[in-house]
Amino acid sequence: MARTPGQAARRDPDWEGVRLHVVSGKGGTGKTTVAAALALALAAEGRRTLLIEVEGRQGIAELFGIAALPYEERRIATVTPAQLGLPASGSVSGSAKGSAGGSPGGSVSGELHALAIDTEQALLEYLDMFYKLGRAGKALQKVGFVDFATTIAPGVRDVLLTGKACEAARRKGPDGRRTYDAVVMDAPPTGRITRFLNVNSEVAGLARIGPIHSQAQAVMRVLKSPETAVHLVTLLEEMPVQETVDGIAELREAGLPVGGVLVNMVRPPLLDAAAVAAVDGDHREEVALALGEAGLGGRSRKPETVRAAVEPLLDPLLAQAREHAERVELERARRADLQHLKLPTYELPLLGEGVDLGTLYRLAGELKRQGAA
Repeated sequence: MARTPGQAARRDPDWEGVRLHVVSGKGGTGKTTVAAALALALAAEGRRTLLIEVEGRQGIAELFGIAALPYEERRIATVTPAQLGLPASGSVSGSAKGSAGGSPGGSVSGELHALAIDTEQALLEYLDMFYKLGRAGKALQKVGFVDFATTIAPGVRDVLLTGKACEAARRKGPDGRRTYDAVVMDAPPTGRITRFLNVNSEVAGLARIGPIHSQAQAVMRVLKSPETAVHLVTLLEEMPVQETVDGIAELREAGLPVGGVLVNMVRPPLLDAAAVAAVDGDHREEVALALGEAGLGGRSRKPETVRAAVEPLLDPLLAQAREHAERVELERARRADLQHLKLPTYELPLLGEGVDLGTLYRLAGELKRQGAA
């Protein structure tokens, strides 16, 4: 069942127990924006969340208006329920105790951290961790070995990227508490998400024993556990919905845990059901009369004067009404396709041109209200 934008009552979260949220979607659906909004929503109420980027586009830095992220985890935002338009709950998570401060109005401030994974640095870190190469790893970097290794063995690259996210989701501090309450990965597009996550099959032909094999197995244990959910972002359009349906089928076939469907950029219907149904009829005279009654004929009440004033508006208005009715019907069909998936579905409104911090916080509030976080 779809959760709709602006829904007044706040729902309990649908993903209790999930620590790793993988967000994918067809290009152009706003995948990175939705991943950032989900991370903000998860950080509310005194929690600490890590948002990870794996495609090297620095999309997170652009969204938050900050400098390009280095290969290190750093705090990029704080968030309170009040900033999301929600009442404060007063709860503070275990990992955030002692670090999340108070804020005006008594709301507890959560923290959003971010990491842009650099494949080259991740491989050097891996080589040093498992093979103790130290300076030798730097030498390999200089002669181009890192690029060579990740090019001829793309599965190794995916092991490194997913491995970093899984490690962050499981990491604990000296006090035994989780470092992060949740990790959100802005993952590759739907067309390759299953292959990206199913790293065990990618490396099977490369290493049947040894550290790389062990790393792949450890990653798969996390990715196929109840602590992980793969969410797909879509639009109410034919191609994005079809790719979402196909992507979910592939994830299920691979045994990967499917999360929810996040429908982005939903436009509100301007016509009610009766108006949509009536659009195909001949309503030219009715529309002309309504425009005249609305005063579009000016001060004159002469029928011929009013008609002359409204006549140029009739065809454009009727054409727009037909176009809107067609879009409403198509979106209704796409919603029906998504309902057949029998997954939690959330709808985020179209908020005009461009995305700024205000937009992100508003979308985060919608996700929180609808139970996605």
